[in-house]
Amino acid sequence: MEEEEIHHLHHHHHNLNHNHVVHQFSSKPLQNGVVPPATAPATSVHELLECPVCTNSMYPPIHQCHNGHTLCSTCKTRVHNRCPTCRQELGDIRCLALEKVAESLELPCKYYSLGCPEIFPYYSKLKHEAVCNFRPYNCPYAGSECSVVGDIPFLVSHLRDDHKVDMHTGCTFNHRYVKSNPREVENATWMLTVFHCFGQYFCLHFEAFQLGMSPVYMAFLRFMGDENEARNYGYSLEVGANGRKLIWEGTPRSIRDSHRKVRDSHDGLIIQRNMALFFSGGDRKELKLRVTGRIWKEQQNQDAGVCIPNLCS
Repeated sequence: MEEEEIHHLHHHHHNLNHNHVVHQFSSKPLQNGVVPPATAPATSVHELLECPVCTNSMYPPIHQCHNGHTLCSTCKTRVHNRCPTCRQELGDIRCLALEKVAESLELPCKYYSLGCPEIFPYYSKLKHEAVCNFRPYNCPYAGSECSVVGDIPFLVSHLRDDHKVDMHTGCTFNHRYVKSNPREVENATWMLTVFHCFGQYFCLHFEAFQLGMSPVYMAFLRFMGDENEARNYGYSLEVGANGRKLIWEGTPRSIRDSHRKVRDSHDGLIIQRNMALFFSGGDRKELKLRVTGRIWKEQQNQDAGVCIPNLCS
């Protein structure tokens, strides 16, 4: 197996404009190039339900001034009780008619162009969209707070082209992580490698951070897809030397869970610094960790009702 030498474990920053949110949802066109018919009759009413200040959809309580101009309850506190349209005092007038109209609306999920077929009552739509399986994913790159979002094919290209992440095909790996001064441990010291196997993409994270007062090294796997799909796979990580080894087996976490959330839950292989230096051998002045592992697909055993691993050759 080819061994990857990864030297100088530290920050990798690239010239990305992280102050600008890039939205790349999908390359797929709308159905027949048109908006689904369900949205057409509601368009003008939907515009009435748009707050003139924040442009978000308004939900009860919807407020209005004496001249009938409306705005959402969040923005009402920001405009110091003055109507942003006519500058008249707002008072506490509810626009009950518009709230009733909103109750009668049914609108498609805003991710319909990404494949979501659902149509919801106006007041249920927002709750669904927060957890919609078709919503775009955040970039899984951990070290730069990257604000890019998109579907999986777009994010794979983004990681390769913009973040210069190493891409590998296959479900086994064998890496050596080398650091010249293991006593300098920072929270953002990390590496990311992407693996393509079983037609899916997996992110292997390796990083050093402070756990309480002691520095630790951690490796874990994230699945580029939703949590229910991630449960179809398992993985193992192994590190060792001098006749001793640590082994971790687990289920990859979905990239819906942030890198920090997975790390802080300690859901992965954790190596204390003293143990890491012991595995490194030598004079303990240089970190040399060999991390091996594999990814497998769980297969449902119809008779026994349990999962058995389908090993990748």
